[in-house]
Amino acid sequence: MTEALLRRTAAVCRPATVRERWRARREGGPTGFSLLPWLLMGLGALSHLVQGEAANPWLGGLGLFAFNTLYIGIVFRAFDRSRREAPLTWTLLTALAVLAFALAIGYGREWLLLFPLLGLAVGSVVRRPRLLPTVALPLCAAVAVVTLWRDSWTAFGVVYGTFISVMVTAAILALDETVRELRETREELARAAVEQERLRFSRDLHDLLGHTLSVIVVKSEAARRLVPRDPDAALAQITDIEAVGRQALTEIREAVTGYREGSLTTELDRARSALASADVEPVVRRSGPPLEPAAEALLGWVVREAATNVVRHAGATRCEIEVTTAPERTRLTVTDDGRGPSPTITGTGLRGLRERLAAAGGTLTTAEAPAGGFRLTAELPASPDLYAPGGEEPSGLGFRS
Repeated sequence: MTEALLRRTAAVCRPATVRERWRARREGGPTGFSLLPWLLMGLGALSHLVQGEAANPWLGGLGLFAFNTLYIGIVFRAFDRSRREAPLTWTLLTALAVLAFALAIGYGREWLLLFPLLGLAVGSVVRRPRLLPTVALPLCAAVAVVTLWRDSWTAFGVVYGTFISVMVTAAILALDETVRELRETREELARAAVEQERLRFSRDLHDLLGHTLSVIVVKSEAARRLVPRDPDAALAQITDIEAVGRQALTEIREAVTGYREGSLTTELDRARSALASADVEPVVRRSGPPLEPAAEALLGWVVREAATNVVRHAGATRCEIEVTTAPERTRLTVTDDGRGPSPTITGTGLRGLRERLAAAGGTLTTAEAPAGGFRLTAELPASPDLYAPGGEEPSGLGFRS
């Protein structure tokens, strides 16, 4: 559906990071701000510097400032998918890891708590299930080596905290992202369903009224011509007009409720009546086993459109409709002796019929008839399992193109 392909233009009006954070905050999901409070774990290292217990406090202060800056930048990039998977993010994450290990090795003690913070950053970036273990396990092994060397008493807690930080952060954020995608998919499906129903109703209403009004016009003209010389025949035509109108009302009600199903047999009978009323000799042939309901309905639409086209555009005196059913495929041909294809007349009917059949795995072709006139050939699989529901099915008349 072309109308369903419209894209949101607001996306180009502001940076992706701002848009993602605003949408996540609106929908109640986590943002980069949710990982900032964990920076309080670095207060121990800051206290170590302020109390003068660390050698080279200025160097340690610069390192802690750089660590916090990298951490903030990484976690905010992690909440934008396009930036999360960018090479720059991985470069920053590598720099954060190198800095964390350098500070932990150089100062030990409270500085070892930078490892769980590193785990949070890693978990926010690395969310793929297959990639996560290959990153988390080597990281925890390296953390274990450093903590056992610098402070064996806290080694288990730091390693465990780092592992949990990586895995839980990745799991929660991946789950939240999945929920958001499911919500967006559900909304998109709902919009598509509404659009599909609108197109279905528009298509059915057009096809129903196009055929019915054509028949009413033809029969009204016939009744007007017959009134002076044969009032009884004119009355019969008027009675037919009433019946056609009542049938149209019933079909429109069914189309509104979505329960209308076409029938090839019914449409063939209506085509005979419409063609005869337009002084076109109808010839209908049908062979082969009965069709499945889906095939009956689809070919019924083709017969309806083709017969309407003959009545309105062909200027024909004879129209042959032939249905041949085989075990695998069914063929419908409609041939008239009218004007034939016209390159100057265009319309949406032919395209609508072709898209109907294509959605069901079938084909529709048109050509000039061997003896002159116009021939329409529709083929489709006989098995209903081959039908693809929900195809876009525009419709219309005037398809001699």
